[in-house]
Amino acid sequence: MPRRPQQAAKAYEVGETYVLVPHEERSGVSHRHFFATVNECWQNLPEDLAEDFQTSEHLRKWALIKAGYADKQSIVCSSKAEAQRFAAFLRPVDTYSIVVVSEATVTRYTAQSQSQKAMGAKVFQDSKTKVLDILSDLVGVTPETLQHEAGRAA
Repeated sequence: MPRRPQQAAKAYEVGETYVLVPHEERSGVSHRHFFATVNECWQNLPEDLAEDFQTSEHLRKWALIKAGYADKQSIVCSSKAEAQRFAAFLRPVDTYSIVVVSEATVTRYTAQSQSQKAMGAKVFQDSKTKVLDILSDLVGVTPETLQHEAGRAA
């Protein structure tokens, strides 16, 4: 018996009803263009901002978090001082995350993955648009100019 029917037999029950979700492939061109645009933006950051982002990956994940594509974990500490100590411990654990202290609460934001498996075409396009809007504001150009310059550099 071929492998696929065996897998289906293990995964599904005869007579059951299953909801199917359409899977839209993401454009490889769009994916590569996005990452090229982020890199182009990173390479052209003003000096005062360049220190904040060690790599284009740092910049991309920061922008994803700012755009709302983030996972959030919060912990309430017993005091403000304990929250500051916990935040200082947490920051180096994931240099891509953003750690915020408010009173005795520490919140860590981590960027969501933009892998093909994690984000379908529609969600990726939305995240791409929002991230590029944030980055264009950061460097003081329109999103169209930023994307055009990235296309020329590629």
